[in-house]
Amino acid sequence: MQQKETDLALITAVLAGQTAEYAVLVKRHQRFVFTLAMRFAKNREDAEEIAQDCFIKAYRALGTFKQTSKFTTWLYTITYTTAMTSLRKKRLDTTSINDDEYVLQIANSGTNFDANNVVEKKSTYAYLNQAINMLLPDDAAIITLFYKGEQSLEEIATALNMEANTIKVKLHRARQRLKDKLHYLLKDEVKELI
Repeated sequence: MQQKETDLALITAVLAGQTAEYAVLVKRHQRFVFTLAMRFAKNREDAEEIAQDCFIKAYRALGTFKQTSKFTTWLYTITYTTAMTSLRKKRLDTTSINDDEYVLQIANSGTNFDANNVVEKKSTYAYLNQAINMLLPDDAAIITLFYKGEQSLEEIATALNMEANTIKVKLHRARQRLKDKLHYLLKDEVKELI
């Protein structure tokens, strides 16, 4: 709650002409905006570009923030729409994630770790992020917003311009797909333990 008040105070200061205060908002939320952008872009360069575009758009539209929802919900809505626009511009291949050949391509491209990162590869966090990256962008966004962003179903619905019940169903299905991806990634790990 304190951060929400602080965000609102910073927004008020920026709108009053203290534009340097916007850097505090950017610093506070840049990591999560970048994480969410990565869920869509799948590569660092595109995610950085999306995140930068989000903060520029948010700055330009700051006067339209109505304070009826949290600032983060408003910002993540901008992130989502910016990412979707970016993906449409790039016209990415929309092959189904259930296509076994496509899953193997993603798994192989996402597991290039050097010897120094072997410990990280075996960590639960690394497997979880790898599995999330294998999900479709919408599923990855919902999982990221719900668990990492700690957004409620209603806040996610607002950010993604959907009904809360739709988000609830999509979250349930995304969890199942995430479970399947983790099972796929960890099957070799389980074989090593046996």
